[in-house]
Amino acid sequence: MINRVISGVAVAALVAGTASAEQLTVFGPWLGPDQEVVESVLADFAEKSGHDVRYVGSDSFEQQIVVDAEAGSAPNVAVFPQPGLASDMASRGFLTPLKDGTGDWIRENYAAGESWVNLGTYAGDDGEEDLYGFFYKVDVKSLVWYIPENFEDA
Repeated sequence: MINRVISGVAVAALVAGTASAEQLTVFGPWLGPDQEVVESVLADFAEKSGHDVRYVGSDSFEQQIVVDAEAGSAPNVAVFPQPGLASDMASRGFLTPLKDGTGDWIRENYAAGESWVNLGTYAGDDGEEDLYGFFYKVDVKSLVWYIPENFEDA
């Protein structure tokens, strides 16, 4: 069996159609208190779905996910802290697109849904655009506020 990485943590949507219980590994960047929160959510999902769900956190996620994918030992689900890395992994054929209808669900349930679909859509190794992930937690980084008029005379 070839393991491929799925971007995002839409665990319920990804495995809802699975008939029998199986072990799912979720790999992400959260450690400490954040890991405890994620594990509590996944424990609830495991109880309701019957799946054995294991979260693995890493402070070197960006490097380890590439190593694992190249070695053929990728997790079932990966939580990418940067969309650019997910896009790169999709273009290399390491990601599996989300099932049909996921984009429609995002459009219907997220404010500015089309924008979120666009952020999770990448070209695969075949060049075709597909939805590989969706966002459930977003942290703003590198945001700069400025007054354009202050730069007119510079």
